[in-house]
Amino acid sequence: MKLQTQIPLEKQSEHLIDYNSTVLLFGSCFTENIGGKLNYFKFQNLQNPFGILFHSKAIQNLISYTIEEKKYSEKDIFFHNEQWHCFDAHSRLSSSSKDDLLNELNNQVAQTNKGIQKASHIIITLGTAWVYRLMESGAIVANCHKVPQKQFSKKLLSVDEVAESLQGIIDLVKGVNPKAAIIFTVSPVRHLKDGFVENTQSKSHLITAIHQALNQESSIANRNSHYFPSYEIIMDELRDYRFYSEDMIHPNQTAVDYIWERFIQVWMSSKTLKTMEEVDAIQKGLQHRPFNPNSSAHQAFLQNLQAKKFEIQRQFPQIVF
Repeated sequence: MKLQTQIPLEKQSEHLIDYNSTVLLFGSCFTENIGGKLNYFKFQNLQNPFGILFHSKAIQNLISYTIEEKKYSEKDIFFHNEQWHCFDAHSRLSSSSKDDLLNELNNQVAQTNKGIQKASHIIITLGTAWVYRLMESGAIVANCHKVPQKQFSKKLLSVDEVAESLQGIIDLVKGVNPKAAIIFTVSPVRHLKDGFVENTQSKSHLITAIHQALNQESSIANRNSHYFPSYEIIMDELRDYRFYSEDMIHPNQTAVDYIWERFIQVWMSSKTLKTMEEVDAIQKGLQHRPFNPNSSAHQAFLQNLQAKKFEIQRQFPQIVF
């Protein structure tokens, strides 16, 4: 008896992720779930240098500013609720010090510029097609920073607007790094503050726009751009609230683990999976807490663990435990 509908996934034939890859991640909070897995398994990665970004316009702006090596100054930041903020970045970067915020913004621009140019894979997770436009300037913001809502107008980006934004992202990246594989996905996290119907509208626009952008056969740049169905996996394979956190909105750890397993089925080679198993064994060993740290058995365990670390680092010097 089959009790689950499963989405058929095909292993990528080329451009697989391995321990020599450098992965750059942008997007919604679901990006950080996958980024956490990459960290745990010791892949080289950089995730959300400007913090969580929910929509394509924010990601496009960040990539554009980064490639242009924009220099942030006082005109780009503002003071609100006893902190300095930037409408281009998440509140994670906000600071009580104006200079600290500007330094952080400019450091992240430089770091992201290098990251885009050397990335083998760029994963972009879109959360919503709803955007907020600051009425004073007309600019679409990445984050409202709890500024009163009356200062913004809210808009649902059309499919064409999202697709145009995604094409802009692809063209920007390929202009400086034509070999990078770009992987788009849609976050399964529901934005219910927008409304139930509105959230469904939003996700529909995102999914349609991604496929519209990827199916532009006239664009050579799109040939190494892909879609991974994390949204569909949650909706169709994990159709049960036991796969959600207590808020009934965010996927829980079991769901994240499941999507990660499906992701590595597509994007990791069998050789890489073997190394991941070895890294996992080391990570679990490092987390082990012995009853008797001075016992001969534990000392032998530590020697064995050290030998495993040495062998992994001999093959991949960039890995640090």
